[in-house]
Amino acid sequence: MEPGTARIAVDLLGGDDAPAVVVDGALRAMRADPDLHLLLVGPAEVADELIAALDPAQRARITVRPVRVVVGMADHPMAARAQSTVRAAVTAVRDGTADALVSAGATGATVTAAVLGLGRWPEIRQPALVATLPAVAGPVVLLDVGGSLEPRPATLARHAVLGAAYAAVAHSIAAPRVGLLSVGTEAGKGDRVRRATDPLLAVEPLPGGARYVGLVEGYDVTLGARVDVVVTDGFTGNVLLKAIEGAYAMAGGPPAEGGAPRAAALLGVAGTVVVCHGSARADDVASGIALAAHLWRRRATDLVSALLDGDATTNRTDRSTDTEVRTS
Repeated sequence: MEPGTARIAVDLLGGDDAPAVVVDGALRAMRADPDLHLLLVGPAEVADELIAALDPAQRARITVRPVRVVVGMADHPMAARAQSTVRAAVTAVRDGTADALVSAGATGATVTAAVLGLGRWPEIRQPALVATLPAVAGPVVLLDVGGSLEPRPATLARHAVLGAAYAAVAHSIAAPRVGLLSVGTEAGKGDRVRRATDPLLAVEPLPGGARYVGLVEGYDVTLGARVDVVVTDGFTGNVLLKAIEGAYAMAGGPPAEGGAPRAAALLGVAGTVVVCHGSARADDVASGIALAAHLWRRRATDLVSALLDGDATTNRTDRSTDTEVRTS
């Protein structure tokens, strides 16, 4: 385990089965990581339940921010403007009370709260959710998995830059290979967004020595032989991610080594944000907290941003404005 204190704000009310699974997951995370400190954001009585289950030394690593309002899964994302648990967790990161935040609540609300509270990086119009899958040949970074459901080609090209930087920083992948998910590998395959994005990526400067390998197919995500980063829209990425998780269940569980994707990092905002599935179980929440701590300790947000800044200073003219295709 990487050393160093990590202060993680946890949304106690986020998720279908919150707060029970969140409390259980937070307990597991605390017991597994002696340098972990948690800021519990939610009703005081729920936080007290978690604290009571810890020994005195572990209790010293817990603080509480009482909030009773939650953004429901069916609520509009803009409900995150209110003083809800997820908004309070974002505020804690912005104010420096916490280093990162984890929520299993509504994805749209979490993304909205993060954008409003933390701000976006320069030239990032739509942040991306990135998950890492344990492919046969090594980890494969998949994005977007739910942040931007109908992106333009320019957004997909920018997400390729984000994914390449994340693979280099978070997973120490040298010269990541980047592919665009489509229905075939031949040039011209796919819908109009894919056909417009492919030539953009062919000339897009990628950080970390990354290179674009062209169109890839669904099986490349799980094999990993051709590609380290797979770029797609948030709708397709989310469906693909959940289909792979279902396949793990059919096969008796995820790979013993490498870990299944239990949480996604939000790239493009000025802070470390991790989103778990709404149907997260306790071990999923614990995994999300561990991911947030890992990213903070590795300074992933700062390093990815720095790689993008370097890209911006070398060749950051927007060649894609005239080729953007509206999908809605």
